[in-house]
Amino acid sequence: MYTHVKSDPAHNHGSVTHTSSDHEHAHQCLDITAPAIWTEDGSHVHHSESWVMYEQGHSHYYKAVSGPAVPLPNNYHVHNWDFYTSVSAGHRHHVSGPDMPAPGI
Repeated sequence: MYTHVKSDPAHNHGSVTHTSSDHEHAHQCLDITAPAIWTEDGSHVHHSESWVMYEQGHSHYYKAVSGPAVPLPNNYHVHNWDFYTSVSAGHRHHVSGPDMPAPGI
Protein backbone atom coordinates (compact mmCIF):
# COMPACT_ATOMS: atom_id res chain seq x y z
CA MET A 1 0.00 0.00 0.00
CA TYR A 2 2.70 2.50 1.00
CA THR A 3 6.18 2.52 2.45
CA HIS A 4 6.66 4.54 5.60
CA VAL A 5 9.52 6.92 4.97
CA LYS A 6 8.89 9.80 7.37
CA SER A 7 5.99 11.67 8.93
CA ASP A 8 5.46 15.43 9.00
CA PRO A 9 3.58 16.39 12.20
CA ALA A 10 2.76 19.83 10.77
CA HIS A 11 0.79 18.48 7.81
CA ASN A 12 -2.70 17.05 8.12
CA HIS A 13 -6.14 17.60 6.56
CA GLY A 14 -9.60 18.30 7.86
CA SER A 15 -12.72 17.51 5.89
CA VAL A 16 -16.49 17.26 6.06
CA THR A 17 -18.24 14.70 3.91
CA HIS A 18 -21.15 12.27 4.03
CA THR A 19 -21.33 8.52 3.76
CA SER A 20 -23.32 6.75 1.09
CA SER A 21 -27.06 6.60 1.69
CA ASP A 22 -27.96 3.12 2.91
CA HIS A 23 -31.06 1.99 4.78
CA GLU A 24 -32.63 5.36 3.89
CA HIS A 25 -30.04 7.52 5.66
CA ALA A 26 -26.46 8.82 5.53
CA HIS A 27 -24.03 9.96 8.22
CA GLN A 28 -21.94 13.10 8.35
CA CYS A 29 -18.22 12.41 8.56
CA LEU A 30 -16.11 15.10 10.28
CA ASP A 31 -12.47 14.21 9.98
CA ILE A 32 -8.97 15.34 10.85
CA THR A 33 -6.29 13.07 9.46
CA ALA A 34 -3.11 11.90 11.09
CA PRO A 35 0.10 13.63 9.92
CA ALA A 36 1.42 12.99 6.42
CA ILE A 37 3.33 9.78 5.76
CA TRP A 38 5.72 10.32 2.88
CA THR A 39 5.97 7.56 0.30
CA GLU A 40 8.97 6.42 -1.71
CA ASP A 41 7.56 7.98 -4.88
CA GLY A 42 7.66 11.48 -3.34
CA SER A 43 3.95 11.73 -2.56
CA HIS A 44 2.28 11.08 0.78
CA VAL A 45 -0.81 9.53 2.35
CA HIS A 46 -2.75 10.02 5.59
CA HIS A 47 -4.31 7.66 8.09
CA SER A 48 -7.74 8.46 9.44
CA GLU A 49 -9.64 6.72 12.20
CA SER A 50 -12.85 7.86 13.87
CA TRP A 51 -16.63 7.50 14.09
CA VAL A 52 -19.21 9.03 11.78
CA MET A 53 -21.85 11.25 13.40
CA TYR A 54 -24.51 9.51 15.49
CA GLU A 55 -27.62 9.39 13.28
CA GLN A 56 -30.73 7.21 13.18
CA GLY A 57 -29.90 5.74 16.60
CA HIS A 58 -26.43 4.43 15.75
CA SER A 59 -22.94 5.27 14.53
CA HIS A 60 -20.19 3.55 12.49
CA TYR A 61 -16.45 3.29 13.04
CA TYR A 62 -13.88 3.61 10.26
CA LYS A 63 -10.14 3.27 9.81
CA ALA A 64 -8.65 4.15 6.43
CA VAL A 65 -5.60 5.28 4.47
CA SER A 66 -5.97 8.02 1.86
CA GLY A 67 -4.76 7.90 -1.70
CA PRO A 68 -1.69 9.94 -2.69
CA ALA A 69 -1.80 13.73 -3.02
CA VAL A 70 -3.83 15.12 -5.95
CA PRO A 71 -2.34 18.53 -6.93
CA LEU A 72 -4.51 21.67 -7.05
CA PRO A 73 -3.61 25.20 -8.17
CA ASN A 74 -1.34 27.32 -5.95
CA ASN A 75 0.58 24.29 -4.60
CA TYR A 76 -2.41 22.96 -2.64
CA HIS A 77 -3.60 19.36 -2.83
CA VAL A 78 -6.37 16.96 -1.76
CA HIS A 79 -6.53 13.21 -1.20
CA ASN A 80 -9.07 10.67 -2.42
CA TRP A 81 -10.71 8.30 0.05
CA ASP A 82 -12.37 4.98 -0.65
CA PHE A 83 -13.43 2.88 2.36
CA TYR A 84 -16.35 1.25 4.15
CA THR A 85 -17.46 1.86 7.71
CA SER A 86 -18.00 -0.87 10.27
CA VAL A 87 -21.32 -2.71 10.32
CA SER A 88 -23.83 -1.29 12.79
CA ALA A 89 -27.62 -1.70 12.92
CA GLY A 90 -27.30 -4.38 10.22
CA HIS A 91 -25.56 -2.28 7.55
CA ARG A 92 -22.44 -0.30 6.65
CA HIS A 93 -21.73 2.78 4.54
CA HIS A 94 -19.27 3.60 1.78
CA VAL A 95 -17.18 6.79 1.80
CA SER A 96 -15.45 7.83 -1.41
CA GLY A 97 -14.14 10.95 -3.08
CA PRO A 98 -11.72 13.72 -2.23
CA ASP A 99 -11.30 15.52 1.04
CA MET A 100 -12.33 19.09 0.37
CA PRO A 101 -9.89 22.00 0.28
CA ALA A 102 -10.51 25.05 2.44
CA PRO A 103 -12.93 27.65 1.00
CA GLY A 104 -11.33 30.02 -1.46
CA ILE A 105 -8.61 27.62 -2.60
